[in-house]
Amino acid sequence: MVEVTVTPQSSLADRPVQIRVRGLSLSQLVTLRASLKDEQGECFQARAFFHADDTGEVDPGRHPALGGSYTGVWPMGLFWFLQPDTIFRRLVKRDVAGSPFLIHLEVFDGLCLVTGPQEQALGSCEAERWYVGPGVQRVPVREGRVRGALFLPP
Repeated sequence: MVEVTVTPQSSLADRPVQIRVRGLSLSQLVTLRASLKDEQGECFQARAFFHADDTGEVDPGRHPALGGSYTGVWPMGLFWFLQPDTIFRRLVKRDVAGSPFLIHLEVFDGLCLVTGPQEQALGSCEAERWYVGPGVQRVPVREGRVRGALFLPP
């Protein structure tokens, strides 16, 4: 049984998380993919290829990505290298206080450059990335030509 975990599962967008895949075969080649849909329904994805270690684990913070959206050891690489499916789109969070970005993480056997409905994930999980902490109040600012928002802690 392959298990994908993100610790912590819910966190602020500027906080690091730990991604782990367990239950793989020794030296198994896998594709780890992160995807999310923004508030307009635009899809963003990042993927990286890994070899499982001697214990059947993949940890992007310890194991180098062999290719995909990035190479090398990047603990948060799957989040930092998210790219739009449609060119010239930007990942922007408009409703910072109301809802998080939900990032779906999946692991696939072998190299998966394109994932379609025929591809079966070995395991998956979801991470919440919030832009405002609990209890923070957002106050719109409009003074003359100045526009912005003031975020007040609880």
